[in-house]
Amino acid sequence: MSVNNEARVRLREEMQLPVDGERDLIDNHRGQRGKLRSSVRIAVVIPAYKVREHVLSVLSQIGPQVQKIYVVDDCCPDKSGEFVQAENVDERVSVIFHKENQGVGGAFLSGVEAALQDQMDIIVKIDGDGQMSPELLPLFVEPIISGIADYTKGNRFYNPDDVRTMPFIRLIGNAGLSFMTKLSSGYWSIFDPTNGYIAIDARLAAVLPRTKIARRYFFETDMLFRCGLMRAKVVDIPMSAIYGDEVSNLRIHRELPRFFVGNMRNFLKRIFYNYFLRDFNIGSLELLMGLLLVIFGAGFAISEWGITAPATAGTVMIAALPLIAGIFLLISFINYDAQVMPKETISYLLPDPYRKT
Repeated sequence: MSVNNEARVRLREEMQLPVDGERDLIDNHRGQRGKLRSSVRIAVVIPAYKVREHVLSVLSQIGPQVQKIYVVDDCCPDKSGEFVQAENVDERVSVIFHKENQGVGGAFLSGVEAALQDQMDIIVKIDGDGQMSPELLPLFVEPIISGIADYTKGNRFYNPDDVRTMPFIRLIGNAGLSFMTKLSSGYWSIFDPTNGYIAIDARLAAVLPRTKIARRYFFETDMLFRCGLMRAKVVDIPMSAIYGDEVSNLRIHRELPRFFVGNMRNFLKRIFYNYFLRDFNIGSLELLMGLLLVIFGAGFAISEWGITAPATAGTVMIAALPLIAGIFLLISFINYDAQVMPKETISYLLPDPYRKT
């Protein structure tokens, strides 16, 4: 869910942040990083795969409000984990090694397991390639600390100046992926679904079915789907990406079909879970009646016009009226689905994963 104006103003006032300007925002955070509540235990997970040239710089920018940093060497051919162990001087850093490559999602989930074992309260994912400024971390954790969100994610499309510097193919791909993710997750106000700068309340992370979450590039999208099933509140955080000499491992022509299939599968699951298994409401009726009318209208037209030519006015009306009514009901269902998007946080209702029984 996007940050609404009231929440954004409140967040910026509480943290004394400027309204506009990414550079001003970063500069301001240099003086704000120590002002977060000291009782909140924050962990950062950094998936490490072919990021040897950037990972130490990323680690050096992580502020003192973070208690634990997990660098996950995802069977990196450049031996990023060993490099961090040899060169890093930050005592907060632990390196986790994968014997087999599990993808960015698998690396993050390994970090989540370690963070839960160390009883962290908020878990943040920052990529190790230098495209995400660690100095923006307070923006991602403050809504969770304040009870505004259960899960936060970056959005690189708030600032028009940033959009103009973004590669064109990335703009087109993000628009398509965002729409598919809206369908599959139910978060109609979010954008930039593949943004890997995320933060999650540990109570929510503890109850998510982590063994079922996608491990590779579909990970961020699948996380939104899982959060949607839990009715968790998601907030978009405006940010800028830093594009340098890093090389992306994403192959769009190979991953796009997987994203389409994954989103459609999740969409069908979500509709079944939310509108027929857990509840049956006006949205369920709109969806059922809309589908039946569209199928009837289309089926009647095909059967009649495939035999009789030309079509009579009566057959046209019999086909057109159900089609129009069905399409109207399906649009009404989408509107209803957008209106019931999660608007309240749920983490405070979840069990404390560290409470001793």
